[in-house]
Amino acid sequence: MAADKRGNKTVKDLFLSLAVLSVVVAVIYLFIPHDSKADPVKPITYSVELGQARRDAPYKVAGPEGLGARWRPTSVTYSAADPHKVTWHLGFVDPEQQYVAIEQSNGDPDAFIAEVTLGAHRDGTRTVSAGGQVWERWAGKRYDALVRKEQGVTTIVLGTGPDGQLTQMAAALRERGGR
Repeated sequence: MAADKRGNKTVKDLFLSLAVLSVVVAVIYLFIPHDSKADPVKPITYSVELGQARRDAPYKVAGPEGLGARWRPTSVTYSAADPHKVTWHLGFVDPEQQYVAIEQSNGDPDAFIAEVTLGAHRDGTRTVSAGGQVWERWAGKRYDALVRKEQGVTTIVLGTGPDGQLTQMAAALRERGGR
């Protein structure tokens, strides 16, 4: 009989605990603000990182100028741990809610392109003119890209957006700094 009593008490305690947790969850749901229509993109600032990269990088670092407020920066990284592979990344969500990023490195161009574009390939001989520069057109399963290889630096504008958005970003780039 002791086993039955203990077993019943455990089930009863389980239901009481469940009831208490349900009340706590209901209070959290009712009193913690939540907006299902809120924009999930949390824009960041990148001016400090861009300034540091432009002072430190062995190449001129590209940053956009003149993009509208609907272009929202979402990620930024600068890595100079390996002086032979200094990298700069700046990611955005464009006005059409697509991802567009700027990638630069002084590392091996072919390896860098394969790494950041996730295996995109040269799209024939297609080129795009943007910002006074000629860019090679690359196509991939995940990202399309505009690529410019120069002495000492490879610059890539890639993303999930249409060609027009990539071209708009490439046209907005201004390169400054470098040692």
